[in-house]
Amino acid sequence: MVHPYPGSPFSRFAKATAHATGHPLTFIAAVLIIAGWAVTGPLFGFADTWQLVINTGTTIVTFLMVFLIQNTQNRDSAAVQLKLDELIRAVEGAHNGLLDLEELEESDLEQMRMDFGRLAREARENTRRGVAERMSATLPGSSVPNGHAERTAAVERV
Repeated sequence: MVHPYPGSPFSRFAKATAHATGHPLTFIAAVLIIAGWAVTGPLFGFADTWQLVINTGTTIVTFLMVFLIQNTQNRDSAAVQLKLDELIRAVEGAHNGLLDLEELEESDLEQMRMDFGRLAREARENTRRGVAERMSATLPGSSVPNGHAERTAAVERV
């Protein structure tokens, strides 16, 4: 999934805000604000308004940060997916059918998880028996988007 608004003012703002809020000085500033608020408690007699100030401020900041965090996660997730897709595409013997898996339905992903889980169990069992396995060009299950329906492997004694 490509980020839908890469050059939008919101994206630029979200990126800058995410960078700034992740900085240690921002954390220190937040701690100082909370400490300052706590110190002023006796001055205001720990009144309801005094408590309302911090509650309202933290609620507003939290509400807005949810959207900024989601924007950052979407952008990072898209970048990671593109990098993984490029690695799959570039590595000889990798299965191009694994490109764009994030677009599959949950049931298809679950089937692939089960297929890969079975392959992992078989590989561990072969390792225990002293057999090394090299995968050739196909993956298990017909749900694999590249159309390969069976698994082939060359097995050799270690």
